[in-house]
Amino acid sequence: MDRLARWSPILLSILRIVAALLFMEHGLMKLFHFPAPQAGAPDPLPTMLLVAAWLEVVGGALLAIGLGTRPVAFLLSGEMAVGYFMAHASKSFWPGINGGDAAILFCFTFLYIAAAGPGPWSVDAMLRGRRTI
Repeated sequence: MDRLARWSPILLSILRIVAALLFMEHGLMKLFHFPAPQAGAPDPLPTMLLVAAWLEVVGGALLAIGLGTRPVAFLLSGEMAVGYFMAHASKSFWPGINGGDAAILFCFTFLYIAAAGPGPWSVDAMLRGRRTI
């Protein structure tokens, strides 16, 4: 287990980067229909979805590079909690049925990142002089 434990800071960085890039994709699909339009999203977007899409793109980019990681991750975790209860929870109790499983995973992944920090592969770590690579 000690061998695996030494990888945990790097895996935290990888988790942050992968989750952020996947999250950005949702915003890009809403705003720019890239790589395709988001299924079920109205066009044009209402103001609330427009704000959510920009949070996903800008917040996802900041998380991907690891800049302002803790507050950005906390904000995005909250966005996903609100999104889940506004768009998914009323459809069914079960996340697999109401389509909210991704929102729940993003919410708790970002909450974990807000608590754990960005990991060594981040601008935050570089600014603090703690980058390990």
